[in-house]
Amino acid sequence: MSKFDPYTHLGITINPDGTVTRAVKTPTVDANPDPSPGTATVSKDITLDSNKETWVRIFRPTRLPSNDNTVARLPIVIYFHNGGFLFLSPAAPGCHKKCTQIASDFPSIVVSASYRLAPENRLPAMYQDARDAVLWVKEQMNDPNGEQWLKDYGDASRVYIYGCDSGANIAFNVSMQVADLDLDPLRIRGLVMNQPMFGGEKRTASELRYATDQTLPLPVLDVMWNLTLPKGTDRDHRYCNPMMKGPHLDNVRKLRKCLVVGYNGDIMVDRQQEFVTMLVKCGVQVEARFDQVGFHNIDMVDVARASSIINIAKDFILG
Repeated sequence: MSKFDPYTHLGITINPDGTVTRAVKTPTVDANPDPSPGTATVSKDITLDSNKETWVRIFRPTRLPSNDNTVARLPIVIYFHNGGFLFLSPAAPGCHKKCTQIASDFPSIVVSASYRLAPENRLPAMYQDARDAVLWVKEQMNDPNGEQWLKDYGDASRVYIYGCDSGANIAFNVSMQVADLDLDPLRIRGLVMNQPMFGGEKRTASELRYATDQTLPLPVLDVMWNLTLPKGTDRDHRYCNPMMKGPHLDNVRKLRKCLVVGYNGDIMVDRQQEFVTMLVKCGVQVEARFDQVGFHNIDMVDVARASSIINIAKDFILG
């Protein structure tokens, strides 16, 4: 009987220098800055930091709502993609499609931010990149020559941070990082976390129940954290397990309203529910939506479920 290899499952090989070779090259989708008939959104890519190779893809709807013949300003959604910290970018087909839908359905201006990937870069590098993205949006709104789509159509008083999977973990952490910064004119109104990625040393019931899950088995989840967390730390580090007691809880109390979405078939669902409990204990206004049916990243393969999540987020943001 062959032994399960989490690295083979992930399609990665660890190199002697600590980098990884990714066996599967994820397809990408180009931005479409020029509207064509039938397209709901346009998008364009902008470099943030050439040294870090970080960038954003901005989306805006082609049909802009108006009030009294003037274009109505739209909420700004700063989005962080999934991929377990190891994979993907804003150009990944699933991420591009989701941001297109958020921009057209809300409607909103979406800033989908890239971040450096593990293990070549370990936490907190991803949080630093996310912070850079938030501060970049602030700079554009203050710069007379700033990014036109943001300045012409974005509402700086309605900014939301939105993340999926590892991106939800990043959204949570960057929201705490920027809570004490002068972000004027930005006003961060809330945080959307879709199936946030958390862990811990002590196994939960859902981790044991789905230990041999076909998509995200427990050994694979362990490897992801091992490749992502700072060297010399374990899964009870606050980046992975913010439910542990520590001074970071003082920063949790500074968060604005939060939406947490999860599924009962997700190996991390118990962590996500513990996370909601922690937020409530810290006095954060939380809306939790846990569905009995579904699994991790279901919205990447189920169109109806993807639309349902976006509608929940739309109600949260526009309600």
